[in-house]
Amino acid sequence: MARTKQYFIIYKPFKVLTQFTSEDGNPGLGTIFDLPRDIYPVGRLDLDSEGLLILTNDKGLNSALLNPKNSHQRTYWVEVEGIPTETSLDALRNGLEINVKGIYHTLPCEARLIESPALAERDPPVNYLKHPVRSWMEIRLVEGKNRQVRKMTAKIGHPTLRLVRVGIEDLSVFPLQPGGITQISEKVLYKKLKLI
Repeated sequence: MARTKQYFIIYKPFKVLTQFTSEDGNPGLGTIFDLPRDIYPVGRLDLDSEGLLILTNDKGLNSALLNPKNSHQRTYWVEVEGIPTETSLDALRNGLEINVKGIYHTLPCEARLIESPALAERDPPVNYLKHPVRSWMEIRLVEGKNRQVRKMTAKIGHPTLRLVRVGIEDLSVFPLQPGGITQISEKVLYKKLKLI
């Protein structure tokens, strides 16, 4: 009998691994969510990153979403040290060289300064005494190399303090809060991801 495909979106909290098992003292998703054994994350978010993650038992979705040829746009809200200039933002937009197993030239992306978003406080919060001057950016990418956004902001001289993935194509993490989960239908999910 064919298993029923299931789809969930979650708001992965800070310092939680993108796997169900805990490791090296870091909690896994299994410490927060009680889901069937065949459900797994599509893609990943770094331990230090927060936000939108899709969980499913649909292997077809995994290959469709992670295939670089499909160029799915991912939206991140990024709190950085300092305030990037328009010249620095242009460097991000035009693509720059970062180290990803050797020198890699990032694809063009969208980058702009935004007002401080109304997000739940991170636990633990950013050390604002250590980083008194901060700003928020919205970055939209169609690729997802390892720690790419962090490497990009560091390259322009504005290290990332907080990184939240808020969307993939038309799929948004909101209104979920950190640790939140909701089930979504295949049709709605595929439509929001522009796979149909």
